[in-house]
Amino acid sequence: MRLRHALTLLLTFLPHASFAASMPARVVSMNLCADELVLRLADRAQVAGITGFARDPRSSLVADRAEGLPVIRGLSEEIVALRPGLVVAGAFTTRTTVAMLKRAGFPVLELGAPADLDGVRAQIRTVAAALGHAERGDAMVADLDARVAAVTPSEKPLRALVMHPNAFTVAPGSLGDALIRAAGLVNVAAEIGRDRFGQVPLEAAALANPDFIVLDESEPGTPSLADTLLHHPVLAALRQRDRVVSIPNRLWTCPGPQVAEVVARLAEAARQRAEPP
Repeated sequence: MRLRHALTLLLTFLPHASFAASMPARVVSMNLCADELVLRLADRAQVAGITGFARDPRSSLVADRAEGLPVIRGLSEEIVALRPGLVVAGAFTTRTTVAMLKRAGFPVLELGAPADLDGVRAQIRTVAAALGHAERGDAMVADLDARVAAVTPSEKPLRALVMHPNAFTVAPGSLGDALIRAAGLVNVAAEIGRDRFGQVPLEAAALANPDFIVLDESEPGTPSLADTLLHHPVLAALRQRDRVVSIPNRLWTCPGPQVAEVVARLAEAARQRAEPP
């Protein structure tokens, strides 16, 4: 209670701020997707705080860049103490903390969840501009476009079903769905439906008879209960028939230039599947 009271008093007397006109100092990111864009687009000296997820190479694509930077837990008081010039948060970042930071007048950039490649491009450019490095955003988008353009989409509309840990799949209208379609494939999840949590029952996955199922490329030595279903005998049988493709979940998790690799891997899997034995 004393800490919360002290924080309230601090917020009362903090001056209100607005987005920096050029290059904000002391940038704090509050979720993994914000971490990845900030660490790719900002100067290292600008970064005042990142989440612990950024340091974990199992989930982060920028673990090497995150090494040695201050880690935050997302608490209001620790972020206020950093006196950030910009806070980058996600749509699902702790709402209480985000609301309190806004009330204090700290500039907060909230990132949504892009539903397609145009949304990814726009988000990259938005973050780059907010960091004062618009040219880096343009370069990242150009790299993304070049990598996507280099992919030859599948000539046959093969049916693919993505099953992440805990059997979560890629919903129609999501970025993952757009990546599947960019590879020239059909998202089976649009046909069979999902439960209210976005999960696909294994029975439904088997009966749908997709051309191939996309699973996580698991890390050796890191067993997880979330991955248990992915080792079910039904999926093991599909593996034996070369109908399983492995793609690291970290490539799907956040919008960024790495999504081009997802498109490339899906298209390559379709090419191999379409080739006569």
